[in-house]
Amino acid sequence: MRGRFILCLLGILLPALAQAQVAPSKSRQDSVARADSIARADSIALVRQLEKELGQPSGDSAGAATQGPRATGGYMNIGFVALTDAGWSTESDVGSIQVGDHDPHVNGFSIPNVELTLDGAVDPYFKGFSNIVYKLDKNGETGVELEEAYVLTTSLPANLQLKVGQFFTEFGRQNPQHPHAWAFVDEPLVLNRMFGPDGLRSQGLRLSWLLPTSFYTEALVSVVNATGGTTSSFRSEESPEIHGGVINDRPVERLSDLLVVPRLNASFDLTETQTVVLGVSAAFGPNNSGPSARTQVYGVDGYWKWKPAAAQAGFPFLSLQTEAMFRRYDAAQRVSEADPAVTLPSELLKDRGAYAQLLWGIKPRIVAGLRGEFANGDGAAFASELRRDRVRVSPNFTWYPTEFSKFRMQYNYDDRKGIGTDHSIWFQFEFLLGAHAAHKF
Repeated sequence: MRGRFILCLLGILLPALAQAQVAPSKSRQDSVARADSIARADSIALVRQLEKELGQPSGDSAGAATQGPRATGGYMNIGFVALTDAGWSTESDVGSIQVGDHDPHVNGFSIPNVELTLDGAVDPYFKGFSNIVYKLDKNGETGVELEEAYVLTTSLPANLQLKVGQFFTEFGRQNPQHPHAWAFVDEPLVLNRMFGPDGLRSQGLRLSWLLPTSFYTEALVSVVNATGGTTSSFRSEESPEIHGGVINDRPVERLSDLLVVPRLNASFDLTETQTVVLGVSAAFGPNNSGPSARTQVYGVDGYWKWKPAAAQAGFPFLSLQTEAMFRRYDAAQRVSEADPAVTLPSELLKDRGAYAQLLWGIKPRIVAGLRGEFANGDGAAFASELRRDRVRVSPNFTWYPTEFSKFRMQYNYDDRKGIGTDHSIWFQFEFLLGAHAAHKF
């Protein structure tokens, strides 16, 4: 007991004495370090360097510091986020106009997204992430899906980073975002048109490179499987809704049988109060209308934000986000799924669409928004509801009691060419628990 007391006393006194002896020098060092940190605060390279350092052994003891990488992860964060939608539409079949998997499903109440997130340091070289989603369908039945599960490298040289696993593909701005990060209740029509109700995600790898430019520039390329319900423009089981024919099963025999998604984006400051982010994306892969048929999707996106130098908690602000996409779907000669006696000719199916959304942060935790969008396609040898021309206008209003909860109200005006117009009003409540990232202000 006496020895333990002496050790504890020394543990308290020695650091205090050491600090008193070096205080002037440490103060000067801190000032230099702080100035250097501020000068590089906007550098993504610094962010990644800090993340890499956090993945190193803790160094709680001299022995631990010399034992090399730890065999187990250093920490794990657990988060939980839940969305509840409620509302009414003049269209009784709500699913015919709200086609996103995380959109409101029915008149009344919907639970479109409940997300459990896990992330942490695996070792000094990797960080791990996973998102497990629960949702209720229009009949109240529970569905569960592994939305994302991947590792990120933290120690590659030359500003390179590798992601491996299942993940949302980095195409455009909104596709990689989870529903709780959306600025509107539902997903834009053009994303539904190009990538289906659940967005573009698959299993594979993504390599990114931070270019050595004077402003932030990042090049990324993903190589992933072209199959599954979340690759609807390619070899998805839902693809007959696009090409109208019987699925042609084709094995993966070469790199060209996979889906390749390159992206380049850059960010720079126009002024001290304005920032712009620009990006271009593409996706190239096989489709299942024929043994050699392929699909190409192209996209451009932009984001602009103004925030005054005297902003408080990020308010007031103005932001504008827009994306435009174009798809070339090479449909081979194929047997009609609706009528096996009919053979559909080979044809090039072209679809396009865009959206633009303006957000006004009026005062702390109060945001007003307006989104306009369209999606359309050229004529084809078959009729497809999925390719019908559509226009939507959506004003909304969001109140954040804190950064961990929000209330949103949104009106949708839908115009489906050849069917008519519909009006919908939706309300949304969200709450966050645990370590899940809070709303950004």
